Amino acid sequence: MANHRRDSTGSFGDGSKTRRKLRCAVYTRKSSDEGLEQSFNSLHAQRDACEAYVASQKHEGWVLLPEAYDDGAYSGGSMDRPALQRLLNDIRSDRVDIVVVYKVDRLTRSLADFAKLTELFDTHGTSFVSVTQAFNTSTSMGRLTLNVLLSFAQFEREVAGERIRDKIALSKRRGMWMGGLPPLGYDGIDKKLIVNESEAETVRLIFRRYLELGSIATLKQKLDETGIVSKRRRFSDGRDVGGVPLSRGALYQILRNRLYRGEIAYRDEVHQGNHEAIIDEGLWSQVQDLLVLQSQRRRRATGRAGDSAAGLRSTEPALLAGLAFDEHGNRLTPTYATRRGRRYRYYVSAPLTRGERASNGIRVPAPDLEALVAETIERHLSDGSWICDHFGSGLDAAQMEQLIATSQLLATRATSSAAGTDDDAINGPDDGVRSLIARITVGKKQLTVDVDGPRVCEALTEIDSGLNRLGVREETILIKVEAHTLRCGKQVRLVVGEVMAERRAPDPKLVKLITDAHRWFDDLRTGRRATIAEIAAEEHCQVSHLSRTIGLAFLAPDIVEMILTGNQPITLTPERLKPRRPLPLGWDEQRGILLR
Repeated sequence: MANHRRDSTGSFGDGSKTRRKLRCAVYTRKSSDEGLEQSFNSLHAQRDACEAYVASQKHEGWVLLPEAYDDGAYSGGSMDRPALQRLLNDIRSDRVDIVVVYKVDRLTRSLADFAKLTELFDTHGTSFVSVTQAFNTSTSMGRLTLNVLLSFAQFEREVAGERIRDKIALSKRRGMWMGGLPPLGYDGIDKKLIVNESEAETVRLIFRRYLELGSIATLKQKLDETGIVSKRRRFSDGRDVGGVPLSRGALYQILRNRLYRGEIAYRDEVHQGNHEAIIDEGLWSQVQDLLVLQSQRRRRATGRAGDSAAGLRSTEPALLAGLAFDEHGNRLTPTYATRRGRRYRYYVSAPLTRGERASNGIRVPAPDLEALVAETIERHLSDGSWICDHFGSGLDAAQMEQLIATSQLLATRATSSAAGTDDDAINGPDDGVRSLIARITVGKKQLTVDVDGPRVCEALTEIDSGLNRLGVREETILIKVEAHTLRCGKQVRLVVGEVMAERRAPDPKLVKLITDAHRWFDDLRTGRRATIAEIAAEEHCQVSHLSRTIGLAFLAPDIVEMILTGNQPITLTPERLKPRRPLPLGWDEQRGILLR
């Protein structure tokens, strides 16, 4: 028998013709599961229409494949549908020539997904047909028509979603329960929450016991001992769930659930519900207050467990929050940044935190500003001349001495409270340095502290009631300090002149660099270690670090003395002292690099 070769039109070399068979796959989809249990549903109707259309094209060689690609209760906004994925896999395996759908939106309602499907169809030579929409995708007008249809399909899906969200919001504003699993204490009957009295008593017990115990962990333990379990539910498929001990998370959700107050919460709004409350207002308020208090205690405990002071301060409210402003009247908002696992706190002009471009905004390191304010208050309260000038009018010599001594005690208490080291100062009549300040204005070159004169008088008389004749000439006493920000290495510091100079202490990181450099150089000089690599191995550090540090053994003596006594410039940081390239051996050159 001679071999015949078929051309692209289906003709063979001997002049005979045969028509190529086109394998047709019918795809159907329905968005919801409503009516799918019926013997003849929407999927069956779509398939019948598609099969009839395929039969009408039999003369074109169309052949219906036996596989059923039906997706019931799947949205057209996603391609995550089991039947669709089976269809796409068969297309990739070259088992399908034509995809037949009832309408284009049965295949997809997303333009982005349609683009992906079109690319896949083109790659494998597959076309598709909508039996109720006549267009030909082989022409530009047909493709335009298809895109318009899909645009309207996507628009319809988005509008439907908006309508559903608006309906839910309106219903909840009217206090309606919008379905779902009813919580412990309620049953869902005819789309309404009805109180289940036996479960409601369990809910009241949970609220009362938490108020008595003050701990969710202890509450769980006690409830487990008494056999309290979660709500039991039976689903239509016969499954039974629930009836297990309540977890701590579940207990927290119960204690915070506004449904028990007869309210409906939607996003950030709370509305009066149409259902009956289980918990009265008094019990609810007491439990919420205790939950907030416990949360604050946990945050403070977490902070105390940290290894650094920075970790402690980052978990507490900013010391100057609400008091500090920039020179343009913008509030300085506490914020922070995290680098390499370490948190750095700042006070930032409010416009900058909102993303606005404010050329006059400032950003000040929080620890520096808080230390400067606390030290400024302490220094002035400890200054007898300043105290007597502002608060000693009409006092005799003995009373002046009494005022100065009391003011020094107030200075100690105020700064101890600011540092968080004196529980008596925090919890006693004087609540810290904040109470003595009316306002703080931070400029680019000057800091102004507005001292609350009457409050200082009150604090002094609380410490020593004998100062009953104490008075103040001014409601607000201004203290001005020259200060400006300066970039020091990779950090921004607040340089505050003499205030910081009086309090300076040797930087342990700088001192360690100097001592390590001399120790390592001495090891090489005396022959105790043969190479830098040997020292690095024993010290468990990198060779590059050791190589950059050991040159500090030749640092100018006056620079070394500055570092050991803490008198080095604030710009002399460890990063600057240990550069990537070795420092020059000339001492004048070193001074020019490090002290300029």
